[in-house]
Amino acid sequence: MSQRLGGFVLIDSHAVNALRTKTLGPEHKSFPPSAWGQSVEQFISTDPRLADFQTPLLTLDRGRMQHNIAVMADWAQHAGVRIAPHGKTTMAPALWQLQLESGARAITLATIWQVQLARAYGVERILLANSLVDPIGLTWLASELESHPEFEFYCWADGLGTVEAMNAVLDSGPGSRTVNVIVELGGEHGRTGARTTEAARAVADAVVASPSLALAGVGGYEGALSHDRSAAGLAAVRTYLDTVGALHRELLDADLYDTHAIVTVGGSAYQDLVIERLAAVVDQQGERGITTSVVLRSGAYIIHDDGFYSQISPMNSARSDNPLRSAMHGWGRVVSTPEPGLALLDAGKRDLPFDEGLPVPQSVEHAEVTALNDQHAFLRMPEDSVAPPVGTVVRLGLSHPCTAFDKWRLIPVIDDADSDNPLVVDLVHTFF
Repeated sequence: MSQRLGGFVLIDSHAVNALRTKTLGPEHKSFPPSAWGQSVEQFISTDPRLADFQTPLLTLDRGRMQHNIAVMADWAQHAGVRIAPHGKTTMAPALWQLQLESGARAITLATIWQVQLARAYGVERILLANSLVDPIGLTWLASELESHPEFEFYCWADGLGTVEAMNAVLDSGPGSRTVNVIVELGGEHGRTGARTTEAARAVADAVVASPSLALAGVGGYEGALSHDRSAAGLAAVRTYLDTVGALHRELLDADLYDTHAIVTVGGSAYQDLVIERLAAVVDQQGERGITTSVVLRSGAYIIHDDGFYSQISPMNSARSDNPLRSAMHGWGRVVSTPEPGLALLDAGKRDLPFDEGLPVPQSVEHAEVTALNDQHAFLRMPEDSVAPPVGTVVRLGLSHPCTAFDKWRLIPVIDDADSDNPLVVDLVHTFF
């Protein structure tokens, strides 16, 4: 039951809405026992408040998510680019729906299982930002493409071995539709991706020669080449993006594309540089009859954070008049004050992200989280200060949404994280 709006592909709203009929139980971390046995819809109709939940807890702020979606949609429209947000950040079909309905052209994913989940929720246009060489996954894909003409799929290839592995499965399969392939160009000391333009060109030639594949564009990931906005870091990203643009131009000049080409880069840290370096190499009017579009795969923008992305994003408060805002917060309760200057919270590595920075206390002055154990956070403060009493709930700013969502099956959405006792207005299911 996929729907279309203004030419943009949407998700199966009936499948997403069916999540509201799911029954709550003790498997849903930190939900009150009074919610067990109720459906999501029934529970929300009781107007629960944040204080009704146990700790630890992760919440999403509805107003901030709506703000972030609008900011990104407006930014992309003015920049002349398209958005295919990376769905692996949240693995939440309800949030994918919000992004698609706001103009996102596709959902990006990282594994074939994630693609299969997205198809179960009716997503019609998917970009797999990874190579697909798993024979079971390829066999499923061929069947899915054959059975659903509306399904539009893209994946990456960065070497001749990838093309050979795909051909070995697809050439002998029953499907008649070709698989769209984007040639991935990497960078020195980066992640995947052909390391030279010459190697990438060889991959493109092999794709064009394959009866089972179709060359759809070029792409890569610049976030692996820098983790800051130093002069050296920005220069490395710019150089890489220029190389991606040059590869696209080479393939265009060689007349290797069919009717449309995608140039896809852009995480959530250097979107501004993508526009700066690639706007001039694409032609959305269709040079040589080939329409070219830049597609950003930014995944973190809908949630943003109070850590890594708040510092590096071009859409933070220091670089934008209309910045993104962190829409996620952690909540931990003081369970022990064993010595002066130390309080232990009941939230730890099992509950909160920590790979791109530790949580930041936002409701206790002159305090910092210095370490996380599996189920505890160490809240340090000056020894001469008064520690928050046992039982106090502390709000925590978090860093890196990609490793926040994977710890929660069901996340409460609140109306306003700044209010004294926020109203819970929705629940978001995740699939990890």
